[in-house]
Amino acid sequence: MLSATEARNVLQAALAQHQAGDLAAAEALYRRILAAFPQQPDALHFLGLLAHQRGEHEAAVALMDQSLKAAPRQAGCYSNRGNALFALGRLDEAVASFRQALALDRNLAEAHLNLGNALQQQGLSDEAIASYRRALRLKPQSADTHYNLGRVAESRGQFAGAIRSFRRAVALRPDYAEAHFSLGNALQAGGEVDAAIASYGQAVALKPDFADAHNNLGAQYEAAGRLDDAMASYRRALALAPESPEAHNNLGNALQALGQFDDAIASYRTALERRPGYEAALNNLANALQAAGRLDEAVAIYDRMLGLDPGSAGVRWNKAFALLLKGDYAAGWPLFESRWQVQGRHPDAPAPAQPLWLGEQPVAGRTVLIHHEQGLGDTLQMLRYVPLLADRGARVVVQVPPPLAALAASVAGVSAVVTGEPLPEFDLHCPCMSLPLAFGTTLATIPADVPYLAVPGAIGSTWHSRLGARARPRVGLAWSGSTTHRNDRQRSLPLAMLLAALDVPRDWHSLQTEYRTGDAGLLAADGRVRDWSAELGDLADTAGLIDQLDLVITVDTSVAHLAGALGKPVWVLLPFGPDYRWLLDRTDSPWYPTARLFRQPAPGDWAAVLAAVTAALDAA
Repeated sequence: MLSATEARNVLQAALAQHQAGDLAAAEALYRRILAAFPQQPDALHFLGLLAHQRGEHEAAVALMDQSLKAAPRQAGCYSNRGNALFALGRLDEAVASFRQALALDRNLAEAHLNLGNALQQQGLSDEAIASYRRALRLKPQSADTHYNLGRVAESRGQFAGAIRSFRRAVALRPDYAEAHFSLGNALQAGGEVDAAIASYGQAVALKPDFADAHNNLGAQYEAAGRLDDAMASYRRALALAPESPEAHNNLGNALQALGQFDDAIASYRTALERRPGYEAALNNLANALQAAGRLDEAVAIYDRMLGLDPGSAGVRWNKAFALLLKGDYAAGWPLFESRWQVQGRHPDAPAPAQPLWLGEQPVAGRTVLIHHEQGLGDTLQMLRYVPLLADRGARVVVQVPPPLAALAASVAGVSAVVTGEPLPEFDLHCPCMSLPLAFGTTLATIPADVPYLAVPGAIGSTWHSRLGARARPRVGLAWSGSTTHRNDRQRSLPLAMLLAALDVPRDWHSLQTEYRTGDAGLLAADGRVRDWSAELGDLADTAGLIDQLDLVITVDTSVAHLAGALGKPVWVLLPFGPDYRWLLDRTDSPWYPTARLFRQPAPGDWAAVLAAVTAALDAA
């Protein structure tokens, strides 16, 4: 039997083993004390703490209750008891236990921290913040407290505050993998892609088996356009957590961005097996099926989702794209109006108080504002409706970005062109992409009289002088669009591939106003394509150059619409999954009679497209 003095010595030895992480040795010593002194409060308390650390939370609470019964004024025991109750989800009891600890010792920083955690779990974020701040006054170098304060800020959408707290946490404890991960989440929410990549990279370096961090790192690589790195991160996440529906879904996104539609579809289906009804994966699956040309399957999934949530604007809008790509305009254009609930108003588009016109009201004698939205190509395509509106007796005012102003003024029926505020008085308004709905457009009734744009006279004369006498056929080239376009990776063509295909004798002219890294050097080194980028101030200048050409060859950019609207022969090079306006399985366009479409026969197969273009040039 131990004496009291021996019991104290054994307790010190037990605590040393406990702190060293040898829980089995510590437990044996605690039980030896309790065999001699069954109500010894410290042995009961620390044996309960040991049980909590092993995940035996019910046993932990029972042991600590015995300890407190023997010695009721143990602040530390109440705090540790609160942690065990918290782990059991008994939040009210946990809060009460933490408060009892603080009633006994208001300077117990850990109890303030743990109380904050429980309050936050209860949704009482203001009270949680107050507890964390009290903890920091007592222990300002607590990385855990800064971390948890950051999590509260993040939960409230206060990302700047979250970033500050997480950065303080990792400064205090550089090996804090969870804080690096949370910092990455906050940076991601704030749009700081490169900084988020760095934080997630730190998290996985410190904790290589951190599956969620690998997954989120992949998402940021994808946002940065580093798709190979994204794929590697997603695959690492799945090696660590094969059941993760999020990682399967994200892998599908990267595969789809790479044009690997069949593999993307398989990944989305796996995500749905792991989590049936996973809305994001369902939507992405439908999008991938659409990109793969499997439109009926895509529409069936959109319908399934709408059956669950009929008011989902995002699903309605996605279904609209599939229907329009099928050529089902009667069903597609009404659903296309869902874009306003999804993307909000385009920053260049006004938000008029006047009534929206979608074809119902008579317009004779009234002023109708047609306003730009989405891309320049969209507005160029839809300006064709202005003469029809004017024929109904409307006075038509067109609001467009400055680069379109001169061309918009050339459209028959345009009474005035504005490029900003203030707007003139008007009675009705219609966003340009709502005009097909307003006119009840079907494939058979597309207004396709071209040209409906004209080059301003002075600009036309300038370009006629610049190009001089024609020695041989002139061909304009546009091979890349905006890098911010959601499908840019698929629709833009590498300049090196294009140059390799230009063996047919022609006078080649670049229609690009901006060049990607390396393209200007490639053009200069090749020497066959004349660079006009310094002279192309706006789209009227581009139109003036196009007017002097015999043919335009372009990927799907505003140049395709501009050439088609000018009535110029235009060959449009399309990815395997094209934009909805080009439809499927046809070489012509009902929107532009002078257009000829060259389609990838398989995802990413630009070589086949360029071979067909070369053959067509040879035959011309």
